[in-house]
Amino acid sequence: MRRVGILLFDPVRVFEYAVAFEIWGIDRTDRGVPAFEVRVCGPRRTCVELGAGIVCVPDHDLDGLDACDLVVVPGNEHRSEPRRDVFPEDVLEALRSAHRRGATIASLCSGAFVLAAAGLLDGRRATAHWLDTEDLAGRYPEVMVDANVLFVGDGSVWTSAGSAAGIDLCLHLVRLDHGAAAATEIARTMVTAPFRSGGQAQFISNPVPASPTERGDTLGRVRGRVLDDLCHPWTVAELAALAGMSERSFARHFVRGTGTSPLRWLSTQRVLAAQRLLEIGDLSIAAIARHCGFGSPLTLRQHFTRHVGVAPRDYRAAFRGGRGRPTGDGFNAASR
Repeated sequence: MRRVGILLFDPVRVFEYAVAFEIWGIDRTDRGVPAFEVRVCGPRRTCVELGAGIVCVPDHDLDGLDACDLVVVPGNEHRSEPRRDVFPEDVLEALRSAHRRGATIASLCSGAFVLAAAGLLDGRRATAHWLDTEDLAGRYPEVMVDANVLFVGDGSVWTSAGSAAGIDLCLHLVRLDHGAAAATEIARTMVTAPFRSGGQAQFISNPVPASPTERGDTLGRVRGRVLDDLCHPWTVAELAALAGMSERSFARHFVRGTGTSPLRWLSTQRVLAAQRLLEIGDLSIAAIARHCGFGSPLTLRQHFTRHVGVAPRDYRAAFRGGRGRPTGDGFNAASR
């Protein structure tokens, strides 16, 4: 995925457009990140309003999407509009055409409404900002809307929740095609977290500790301890002991702070570690299984396939053989 098209038409949310451009539009080849070509495409290259007095003139018309491997649809400022399912037909047909020829299509936040209007989400799992998911499901009953995830992929069509979740999805797409090292380097230059699982909950109650002595700092130390020793067969009882809590209290605080359970989080981190080793290392599958805390190749295969969509050997072959991205949906609601 080297040529990325960002589809713009009035009125676009500036943050979502900026996210896509920041991920793929900044030259980071000196830091080992692949070179990308970004095409900003819009109907007849008409000036597009991004809000707050900011405007953007696309450098390509809709035909510019024809050669793109990935098409990103930022969210639209249409929350107050009574007819938010009415979009320019030439825009919808350009999306359909890109999908028919095999391009990956990804929406950020309310961009899911555009994909739904184009019929690309019919029969597929999708998400959007939690304020919009009920409306999305009501307007497009053919879409299987999941309001409880950050992002989800169904085939070659991806959708994400609000604002920050768009960053998570974009980094995930980089990771799928170019590996964890490239995605992590981009995240590092953006000073953002390199990974949040798509299956993580959108809305987390009390995500920020009220004071330095709150449980959040303790949980952060526990997660750091686990990441330093993934090969250890951690149990919830051990994690709770590290936090100085009962198991029930620890599990409750962990879900409240991260949006997922301790064991699901641990499984995700182990799969991520296995991905990195499969991409850049020469360890055997058995050694990777032990190093990441799965114990056996069979257990690694079961967890890895459920999360990533392909077996570890196939994942390694895809990156080593230069055949591009592995197939599968990556981290979506099925991995929760």
